[in-house]
Amino acid sequence: MFIKQFRYSRDNLGYLVFSDTTGIAIDGGNLGGIIDFAFENEIKIKYVTNTHLHQDHTVGNKALLEKTRAQFIDSSRVVPGQIITLGDEDLEIIPTPGHTQDSVCFKAGDFLVTGDTLFNGTVGNCFSGDLSGFFRSLKVLIAFPGETKIYSGHDYVLESLKIAADIEKDNPDIGPYLQKYDPSLVVSTLADELKINPYIRFNALSMIHRLEEKKMPCSTEEERFFSIMEIY
Repeated sequence: MFIKQFRYSRDNLGYLVFSDTTGIAIDGGNLGGIIDFAFENEIKIKYVTNTHLHQDHTVGNKALLEKTRAQFIDSSRVVPGQIITLGDEDLEIIPTPGHTQDSVCFKAGDFLVTGDTLFNGTVGNCFSGDLSGFFRSLKVLIAFPGETKIYSGHDYVLESLKIAADIEKDNPDIGPYLQKYDPSLVVSTLADELKINPYIRFNALSMIHRLEEKKMPCSTEEERFFSIMEIY
């Protein structure tokens, strides 16, 4: 399975995931880039879908569907374990409510498309109001192997790393992470994220110590996540 990233608007990131000559457009706001790439590489766009239904992610849907006659997959109607077959490979759709109730992620091979659930360097806002659900969704994602590549819905890396450095001024991994940042291809590994992303570092001793110093609840993983989200 292959993935191609397309930047659009100020910081949005969309994707074409494909195997052999069959693909799926995810958050396809860069209409021209996706159509041209698919044409040049003889890829038939069979499906169009989104990581969630916020307008900045769905802006390309109508035109893509008209130009490709692809099938639309509504993220709000996805069920756990739903599989899309591209060529002879499977792409799993994983419901990850939290940022929104209809948020989903996509898993294939060695990568995840995480939308606004897990960013490179931070996590999304919990617009759903379901912080427990958001925690459970992030737990699902961080359980994947460390080498799993994270392709998110926005490029917030520079802003996020400033916040991470303010939170953990003595974190030696933030500098090397920033040195690897490339705005032309925004990607990190899950292992990278667990070293620097404060919002999923609720089991890191340095984060626990900070919460203890601030006298925040930190007896369980979920308490620590709640506390990190509240104060940072």
